[in-house]
Amino acid sequence: MDRFLTSKNGPVYAGVVLGVIAAVLVKFGNPGNMGFCVACFTRDIAGALGLHHASIVQYLRPEIAGFILGAFASALLFSEYKPRGGSSPLVRLALGFFAMIGALVFLGCPWRAYLRIAGGDMNAIAGLAGLVVGIAGGVWFLYRGFSLGASRPNPKASGLVMPLLAVAVLLLLVVRPVFGPDGPVFFSAKGPGAAHAPVAISLAAGLLVGWLAQRTRFCTIGAIRDMIMIGDSHLFKGVAAFTLAAFLTNVALGQFHAGFEGQPVAHTMQLWNFLGMVLSGLAFTLAGGCPGRQLIMSGEGDADAGTFVIGMLLGAAFAHNFLLASSGKGIGMYGAAATMIGLGFCLIVGFGFRNKMA
Repeated sequence: MDRFLTSKNGPVYAGVVLGVIAAVLVKFGNPGNMGFCVACFTRDIAGALGLHHASIVQYLRPEIAGFILGAFASALLFSEYKPRGGSSPLVRLALGFFAMIGALVFLGCPWRAYLRIAGGDMNAIAGLAGLVVGIAGGVWFLYRGFSLGASRPNPKASGLVMPLLAVAVLLLLVVRPVFGPDGPVFFSAKGPGAAHAPVAISLAAGLLVGWLAQRTRFCTIGAIRDMIMIGDSHLFKGVAAFTLAAFLTNVALGQFHAGFEGQPVAHTMQLWNFLGMVLSGLAFTLAGGCPGRQLIMSGEGDADAGTFVIGMLLGAAFAHNFLLASSGKGIGMYGAAATMIGLGFCLIVGFGFRNKMA
């Protein structure tokens, strides 16, 4: 099987499986058009840990832990566990922070943008257009020599940090300890945080997704980046397969509802759907991959990717504590300002890290 996964068509095989899994997870209880969303699920974990107090989005999502552990197991088995790091960690932390701000203005990561389309949410069209523009902006910087610097090999033990954090999340989910009269750990009683598939199913799905994404290098940002830069479509075919499989499964399960109004965990402010994903697309491209890819690389021992993920966790906390995140009613009070600040930061990074030899 590994021969197929690592072939040129590997992302297509992975995309089909991932698309089906995402739609089925909704059937089992995950929020609508959110079989798995790295941004939303990281936001839920931040809330469960008490990093923000939005009571409707607090849950320790086992899918996220599964992504990391599935990738970790795959990397170990195929001798691709190679701890590394040291490539502008603080900048990557900030890029993760602002990538999350953009995603929570849009209400979804790039993976969820495709899943929203597959579920009939037409508001995601503006988000996908913004994503393409943001990635194109990142490519513009790459063509001009942008680089955050090379990573260096690290001791083997250093690569265990993210897998151990994933195990800790699972233990907290299963044991559900209470560290004070009012928590943490917090679990939503209503809202998106209260909507979830059974733990065993979510974890199994996450492990399988982590495994497949590690073997095939599935990446929703790299798919468009490679198309723009070098005309290579093999990752894009995987994303297309992912979207088509989710669409067909949604239709089969009666989960496809086309339209703009009343879509689950979505708003109709198209300008900010667009700009939020411009910010995310640019930040993810400068950091070298989509949020799912960052999780997968952190499982392989990449400390820089792990730093980016921690930045996303902090961004989720700030987004809800400082009224930046959107809701079904529209963008947060300061979401527009935060988006523009994030774009400004990414432009400074893009111009500031150009290689003078290019």
